[in-house]
Amino acid sequence: MQSFDVAVVGSGPGGYVAAIRCAQLGMKTALIEKYKTLGGTCLNVGCIPSKSLLDSSHHYEDAVKHFDGHGIEIPGEIKVNLEKMISRKAAVVEQTTKGIDFLMDKNKITVFQGLGSFKDATTLTIKGDQELEITAKNIIIATGSKPGSLPFITLDKERVITSTEALKLKEIPKHLVVVGGGVIGLELGQVYRRLGAEVSVIEYADRITPVMDAALSKELMKVMKKQKVKFYLSHQVSNVTQKWKPCNGSGKRCQRQRSFF
Repeated sequence: MQSFDVAVVGSGPGGYVAAIRCAQLGMKTALIEKYKTLGGTCLNVGCIPSKSLLDSSHHYEDAVKHFDGHGIEIPGEIKVNLEKMISRKAAVVEQTTKGIDFLMDKNKITVFQGLGSFKDATTLTIKGDQELEITAKNIIIATGSKPGSLPFITLDKERVITSTEALKLKEIPKHLVVVGGGVIGLELGQVYRRLGAEVSVIEYADRITPVMDAALSKELMKVMKKQKVKFYLSHQVSNVTQKWKPCNGSGKRCQRQRSFF
């Protein structure tokens, strides 16, 4: 059984930074991650991929709305290649996570891939391709977060989806309903609004980003309203149903909208 001075459970920004600092201070350090790539929610399905799509959609919006005013003329129709945009996002994520791998090697941190759980106060069981145990004098829990839902909603991850699925859509939705006016929902709502989707945000509180400064919420809402994002504040979602209509007269069913949380 391997022994360490410090074991960190979770490789997100909190976990991998803690592991690096511990290693720099001379401690023998282990990092445990249940997913195949390091970086946690932020690097894999949160901040980094959403910023990548925001960047791409911003370039598209500039080309459509502002280039002409700068004397830049593009002959023909400007089109969105969503598949290529998503592919670029994936490449950005891969580059970033590989950077974390490099830092682990550089700082001589032992990485274990698997689900870590406590056997006792100083022993961790790691269930991955094989099950093993390690001991550590100190253990840091940095297991992060994942998208939440509501108890009466069934996430089919096709039409009723989370922010994770919204990062890899295969088509631009006609109407995107965002339940919750938090940071990730607003970012992805803005991405698809720039690309042409109608976007509606439903927020239970009386303002968006309710955990942030009120002045920031006010300015952010002002910007997004200019982009014609619709807001329903002080609204509670009580039910989510899927409505269908015929597809181009074919008799097949097409769904009208997507929702994510």
